[in-house]
Amino acid sequence: MGLHIADYCVLGVYFLILIAIGYIESRKIKSSSDFFMPRKFGKIMMMTFSFGAGTHADQAVGVASKSFTNGLSGIWYQWLYLPVTPFYWLIAPVMRRFRAITTSDVFELRFNRGVGVLFAVAGASNMVVALGLMLKGSSEVLSASSGHLMPPNLIIIVMTALFVIYGLMGGLAAAIYIDFLQGILTIVFSFMLMPMILNAIGGMQGLRQGLAGTDMLSLVVPADISVFYVTVLAINGLVGIVTQPHVMGNCAAGKTEIEGAVGFMGGNFLKRICTIPWSLIGVAGIVYFAGREIHPDRVFGTVAHEFLSKAMPGLLGIFIAGVMASVLSTCDALMLASAALFTENVYKHIAPNRDKKHYITAARVISGLVVACAVAFAYWVSGVVKGVEIFLISASMMGLAFWLGLFWRRTTVAGAWASTLACVGLWWLSTQSFFINFLKELPLSQTYRLVVERPAGLEMNLPWQMLLYLVGGFIVGIVVSLLTRPVSEEKLNNYYALIRTPIKPGETIPAPCTLPADAVIPPKRSFFPNTSIEILIPSRMAIMGFLVGWLIVGAFVLTILAIANM
Repeated sequence: MGLHIADYCVLGVYFLILIAIGYIESRKIKSSSDFFMPRKFGKIMMMTFSFGAGTHADQAVGVASKSFTNGLSGIWYQWLYLPVTPFYWLIAPVMRRFRAITTSDVFELRFNRGVGVLFAVAGASNMVVALGLMLKGSSEVLSASSGHLMPPNLIIIVMTALFVIYGLMGGLAAAIYIDFLQGILTIVFSFMLMPMILNAIGGMQGLRQGLAGTDMLSLVVPADISVFYVTVLAINGLVGIVTQPHVMGNCAAGKTEIEGAVGFMGGNFLKRICTIPWSLIGVAGIVYFAGREIHPDRVFGTVAHEFLSKAMPGLLGIFIAGVMASVLSTCDALMLASAALFTENVYKHIAPNRDKKHYITAARVISGLVVACAVAFAYWVSGVVKGVEIFLISASMMGLAFWLGLFWRRTTVAGAWASTLACVGLWWLSTQSFFINFLKELPLSQTYRLVVERPAGLEMNLPWQMLLYLVGGFIVGIVVSLLTRPVSEEKLNNYYALIRTPIKPGETIPAPCTLPADAVIPPKRSFFPNTSIEILIPSRMAIMGFLVGWLIVGAFVLTILAIANM
């Protein structure tokens, strides 16, 4: 199938390592908490976990694809989270202090069981989309890297079997240990191809000459990916990041909250580094493939096939292992997060008071069902870029309820439901032809590009679509909360006490979202005392980490600008 015997040897060793780690960790699992949330990892492991769980080959495919069609501005298809990454330093300690196993636990604590179940369904659906997108993108790049001799359907089956086997055996602990290995492989494959394709077209000078007279080396392009586009997608990303189910593990599997903060922000900055070569490969592909017909989703894999297969036996095998590593490291985390949601927040209420082994078995069965739905989505979705857009939209649907509940005591159960349903309803409206035709006829529609032409027909422009459901959902959530019965003060006090109480090393948590028996709750230090607004005054460490994050963001932007003008 287009591979050398050395490539098969590399892949064989890699597969054996994965299964061995899963088996070793399976022997340590005694309860569902061990399976879903082992709180025992340090800063380095948490960084590689966040990096591995958030970085996968479909992103490389998507960025290279968008950069191949739109130029350097295509980098924003993954850099849309760059402007909000400093906020991860503030988010991680809060998520850790909830002392939860799943994000659904948090919704149940803040509102009620019904909202918790709503998130379990919405969160698992979002993970199905993410899993399917990863399988779709990675199958494209791996098939192309073999010269299209490996069928995409076979690739999806093999990868699915691997992460299901070791993930179901070893749980989240196995996923985190494997992410350490796979993080290294992901960085290797990200930087492996860039110098090869740049050398083939004459370096940056050849790239600039080949793209002379175009805006393909511009970081923003007003006609397509503008500052407005980047800003709105970043806001949507910040709203939705807290309700991606695997983020609870990214923040809360560390020993204390500082491990989560360093891991969550640091791991995601590592990901932003890898995005640079992905985009440059796509842009260089415009020059390299000039005069040849190639599907944008296959640019990344075709570059790998044409360069690595001729360079040295085994090198293509390392690349394929790296691509699979990037996918498997995320798939296992998403699968387990989805299974945790249904097991802990739905199934345990349907079948209470069962023994620990029963719930572990249930979690494994539910994991299999989630993966089956993800594989079906992978076959259904038309392309990687379209899949990315579906994921970005679905991820933020319950984000507004989370943020309103965090910062405003007056947010009610009905308000949480209303904001979520309003987001879903307004998104559905934005996809309907009658509404799109109405927008097209508005006087300022062309000036502000409310509607855009796509191969499939007219669509509402993505940033305006996001603004519609975010603003609409926010307003509906506030209005309905003001008109409905508040959440009880006792429930609210328990919720905000968790947020104010720092994690102690080795503390024992009797149940999800509860404080240890010896916990001392610090007094409230708020920017708006004696009001219903709950915005706490951050600590000195929180402020310093946040500012360092912004310095790193500036360094990233200056770096890509310097490379483009090299």
